[in-house]
Amino acid sequence: MASSGAAVPFWRAAGMTYISYSNICTSLVRSCLKEPHRSNAANREKVHFAISKWSNGKPESPTIRSDSATE
Repeated sequence: MASSGAAVPFWRAAGMTYISYSNICTSLVRSCLKEPHRSNAANREKVHFAISKWSNGKPESPTIRSDSATE
C-alpha cells in the first residue's frame, strides 16, 4: 500500500534529473583520483557513436562520431 507522502529521491527533490546527478557524482569522484587513475578515468569519459541515415528501408554507410562530455 503506497502512501501519498512517499519519499522522493533527493536528486529529484533538488530539481535535477538522474543523469545530471550522476554526471556531478562522477566528476567529483574523478577529481579525487590520483594520477595515473585520473587520466584513465578521463579517457573512459569519451563517447563514441555511429550515425546511419536510412533510405528506401536500408541503412547507408555509418558515420563514426567521437564526442566528450566535457566539451
